[in-house]
Amino acid sequence: MRIIDHDKILNELNGKLETSKAGIREILAKGRELHGIDYREVLELLHVDEAGLLEEVFATARHIKNEIYGNRLVLFAPLYVSNLCNNECVYCAFRSSNKKLARKVLTQEEVGEETEVLLSRGHKRVLLVAGESYPDEGLEYVFKCIETIYSVRLPKANIRRINVNVAPLSVDEFKQLHEYKIGTYQLFQETYHEETYGKLHIAGRKRDYNWRLEAVHRAFEGGFDDVGIGILFGLADWRYEILALLQHINKLEKSYGIGPHTISVPRLEPALGSDISRNPPYPVSDADFRKIIAVLRIAVPYTGIILSTRESAKMRREAFGLGISQISAGSRANPGGYMHNEPEESDAGSQFFLGDHRPLQEVIRDIVAHGYIPSFCTGCYRLGRVGGDFMDLARPGLIKNHCLPNGIYSFAEYLEDYADDALKKSGYGLINEITRNGVADDGMKLAIRDNIEKIIGGERDVYF
Repeated sequence: MRIIDHDKILNELNGKLETSKAGIREILAKGRELHGIDYREVLELLHVDEAGLLEEVFATARHIKNEIYGNRLVLFAPLYVSNLCNNECVYCAFRSSNKKLARKVLTQEEVGEETEVLLSRGHKRVLLVAGESYPDEGLEYVFKCIETIYSVRLPKANIRRINVNVAPLSVDEFKQLHEYKIGTYQLFQETYHEETYGKLHIAGRKRDYNWRLEAVHRAFEGGFDDVGIGILFGLADWRYEILALLQHINKLEKSYGIGPHTISVPRLEPALGSDISRNPPYPVSDADFRKIIAVLRIAVPYTGIILSTRESAKMRREAFGLGISQISAGSRANPGGYMHNEPEESDAGSQFFLGDHRPLQEVIRDIVAHGYIPSFCTGCYRLGRVGGDFMDLARPGLIKNHCLPNGIYSFAEYLEDYADDALKKSGYGLINEITRNGVADDGMKLAIRDNIEKIIGGERDVYF
């Protein structure tokens, strides 16, 4: 299966590119129609550097995000269950030869304890992450972890949806994983540049470029409706990566009728025992990173874009208005990190060092201050608004009619169960403002107010 046309990308990157303000504005006007833009138009936007015109790019991305997803940010936490790995990826602390890393596989009791900590802080969505090898149980270990996470209950709290980031599987294994009622299967290609990929992945199954590249295709064939893809920026030329990512998305759309549910955009961050992680081969500046986020939002308007806690609080704050729709918060990148609550840099078991160590409530306070609803909603997953059904609503901008009210309900639950008085006051103030000015339908306004009264009265898991 040919997915990435390397020569075409090089021809585009090395070809003569003539841009004008008028031409860029035509592309932005096309983007505002919510149908995306083509390959060549993306390349033109990636070359925009003039400050005023770049601000128009950002404003277009902001408009598209709000038209499709509304004024909200989805929150989740990664839950690392193991850092065992048979691969040798030179940028990652989990690589098999790293003797500095403290290896850890959580027992099911410890998985439950980690889940309890996340629930006690207000999380409802988790991303299960495991190093790319398992204990003696094999893939069954992942299945048991999923069952354990779903089984944990606290008063008024449980994990409502698990997404999964584990090693590429066969179609039959994906069919087994699909039986466990997870949401999105997520996997990063890391870099689409095949020669670079070979130099960075020097041992283990992950060395097979195509096995990894085709994994999300096998996930669709194994029954999944939603997949998440991503790039680890800093390993190769970021312009190459964006064009290759779009080729991958186009292939998914042609093969299965839908593209990825999410795109993740991490930048390479320092990792224990990895020199290259501290000196990225192709560093991405903050200015270019902001541009990457905005152009992706314009190019693939219907897809969720995820920003992790690799980034600093400042960058994450700036990214709210550039097209980001999901963020992790209060995260740890090591097995057992939530139970021990140690500063990230002091723990020898982490995959990489984080840039944002703020607790969940502080992140939420920041989100509210910038006028966004923090959402823990999982209603679409549980009502079957996934895959093509979700995209049919997302493409014309209709999904926010479901997501905004449901996001408000999940945020009201958080305010009732976890927020201090100051956050409760500002949070309900924002809910009232957005309901009053951001919801056009009077019947929906009434429904939101009625459901919030139910939540204040003790009802939980309210969604439609």
